[in-house]
Amino acid sequence: MNARTAVTDSVLDAAMLAGLVEGPGHGAVVTFLGLVRDHNQGRRVTHLVYEAYEPLAVKALDRIVREAADQWPSVRMAIHHRTGQLAIGEASVVIAAASAHRADAFASCRYAIERIKQIVPIWKHEFFEGGDTWVEGATADPDDVRALEQALRIACA
Repeated sequence: MNARTAVTDSVLDAAMLAGLVEGPGHGAVVTFLGLVRDHNQGRRVTHLVYEAYEPLAVKALDRIVREAADQWPSVRMAIHHRTGQLAIGEASVVIAAASAHRADAFASCRYAIERIKQIVPIWKHEFFEGGDTWVEGATADPDDVRALEQALRIACA
């Protein structure tokens, strides 16, 4: 797997993603790893299961990469998201962003995770001691300008 965007049941590799985006002229590479926590809302989490509608999820990740490039033209980005059962400590999402300077790499990486939460059709099923629940899930219309502006405000705060 070496596509710049992917939804996969394979273990994610942050170093490989960083290698996909780094290159001449890039003085900064920022990576973000979203890890499975051992707790949520006061409960001990045992594991997570992520489900996705893969064709639409990849299309949404591609859109986020394009949006980031429109906002920060010097940035090269890659995003991989995991599906299936994940243990505590495993990476559920990896984002890598490279640019000439750190500010754009950091901001675009933050923007990407905010947009993933907004528009990518990936659902998290959380299992904890004594039960389970579905958590989060994309709810924004990808064309909703207010959602996009909110992600930009958070990224550039």
